[in-house]
Amino acid sequence: MQKFRLACVTVIVVFLTAGTAVAKDEKERPWAFRPLLKSDVPSVKNTSWPKKRIDYFILAELEKADVKPSPKADERILARRLNFDLIGLPPIEIENFSADAEIEKLLDNPQYGERWARHWLDLTRYTDTTASWLNSTAGAWRYRDWVIDALNVDMPYPDFVKRQLATDLMSETGPEDSVALGFLGLSPMYWKELQLPPEIIKTTVADEWEERVDALGRTFLGLTLACARCHDHKSDPITAADYYALAGVFASVKITDRPMMSEDLWLPVKSARQKVAVIDKKVAALKKKKPKPENLDEQLAVFTAEIAAMKKATPHYDMPMANGVVEAALFVKAKEKGHGTNLEFQEGKGRDLELQKRGDPNDVGDVVPRRFLSVFPSENGEPRRFEKGSGRLELAEALIEDSEPLFARVIVNRVWKQHFGRGLVDTPSDFGKMGDKPTHPELLDDLAARFMQNGWSLKWLHREILGSATWQQTSVAPGSEAADSDNRLYSRMNRLRLDIESWRDSVLAVAGSLDSKIGGEPMDLNSDKNNRRTLYGKINRRDLNKILQIHDFPDPTAHSPKRAETISPLQSLFAINGPLVQSQSEAFTKQIKGDVDVISRAYELLFQREPSAMEREVGGEFLKEATLADYARVLLASNEFLYVD
Repeated sequence: MQKFRLACVTVIVVFLTAGTAVAKDEKERPWAFRPLLKSDVPSVKNTSWPKKRIDYFILAELEKADVKPSPKADERILARRLNFDLIGLPPIEIENFSADAEIEKLLDNPQYGERWARHWLDLTRYTDTTASWLNSTAGAWRYRDWVIDALNVDMPYPDFVKRQLATDLMSETGPEDSVALGFLGLSPMYWKELQLPPEIIKTTVADEWEERVDALGRTFLGLTLACARCHDHKSDPITAADYYALAGVFASVKITDRPMMSEDLWLPVKSARQKVAVIDKKVAALKKKKPKPENLDEQLAVFTAEIAAMKKATPHYDMPMANGVVEAALFVKAKEKGHGTNLEFQEGKGRDLELQKRGDPNDVGDVVPRRFLSVFPSENGEPRRFEKGSGRLELAEALIEDSEPLFARVIVNRVWKQHFGRGLVDTPSDFGKMGDKPTHPELLDDLAARFMQNGWSLKWLHREILGSATWQQTSVAPGSEAADSDNRLYSRMNRLRLDIESWRDSVLAVAGSLDSKIGGEPMDLNSDKNNRRTLYGKINRRDLNKILQIHDFPDPTAHSPKRAETISPLQSLFAINGPLVQSQSEAFTKQIKGDVDVISRAYELLFQREPSAMEREVGGEFLKEATLADYARVLLASNEFLYVD
């Protein structure tokens, strides 16, 4: 923590003293790798419009282009927008609305952590199921719940990242924090047929290391580091040696379940579980035996009793486990006898990798010591070396301290993107030359620096963005649409479509069916008994639920920086005829049928407004020919319910 504070002070001093001058060598570097540039608040003509520092940067660009900002959205629109942005649900009521008060209320709501956890899980390729051959006993959902809790308590972003990479190596955390390692512990694993020669298995293992380097680089630095596996990066200052220096970290860890209790409690459990595993193998062999022994049932009963006795005699036998990693260097070797391959893990050891020519692990060059990227030298002018174990803790510290400006820019841009529908850099996981340049570079740097000054608080960042005049603009602005068609100047708010989580959760909420329990084991989304938030629907990496598939849910096998947005007949059919809407339409009618004016009550619950004269007339005519549940189903599938202005 002391290093973290010193790093913050160092960067703030650099930021405050940099002025507008940048050293010549810094000017020659790509923008993403430069220190944060201090900019004074731009002068603007319309001094009455800005509410936050953000607004001066936005308005200055608008005035240069002779474009006026759009009017402020009305209270109903802002209430809906705020609720969907921060908790992913529609507002309950909007009387006496105050934007500032609503922001604080929603940030204090535990549902905030649920909503924003899903954004993070898209990046970390979260899954509830791991490969069956891993024989994992852990519950992946514990990592998901850790993310929810960390966001709700507003854990400083550097701590949030550090714990996900190396909480087991931090003196200030304990075994109960092992769940944070899900970022690594839930990484995709590839099947290795050990009857094959080591030359083939080495390639599979190298592919796993590439996946880890790619997820690390894109998530925390917005860099496509995996491009350097085969050669120096073609567009960014990342060398092949940089790649193998980082890959060595991941060659020095083993994915495994970790106990969430102290070592003295764990060791007896570990011993007992190993003995039970031996008995289980005997049972499996006995069941397969042909012909079956005459006393099969008796033998099985003896084994069953033996297992039960062992479990009963071992305190905490069923202690919770976390999907994590341990320090262990991996070497792929040929079997000493016969053909095939052995995977040799040397526990507690680190390993430096040889540079693999053209990415081929069977054609190697010089050994590359584990270290950070050469484009981010430490105080001695050289990239930080990783010499303690795998180097995970040193890697986390290098991310936070040595690449601090980029590290801050990337997360600030991600939060901005979720609120506006597009980032200041619209390739949120590629800040390199092949990605988009920032539309407002001075604003991005200013916001990143102030984010750091304010304790790396994500809740502070939300307040700063949501309280701005820029974010509170209306999305219906014909003049702005003509002058700034793609809205790169942020002359209005973007109309955003609800993702599957917010839409499904909202259907349950307005029907009065939503189970608001926080955390816990996942449930099948296809179950008619599942009224929990979609966040808690079971994610199977290899067999993604069809509801999620047709609604643009990201692939859980890979880092996903932004959701695709498609419109397909399957989505419309699900919205009108799917079992979810069918059942919740019936539930919704119970919320409104006791009212004299069911049409007004429906619009109040769904859209927080009164129906227009035409909507009332059309609704009345519809109800003459159809049931109230049919009417509810149409409204739940309407564009107004699917989109947020």
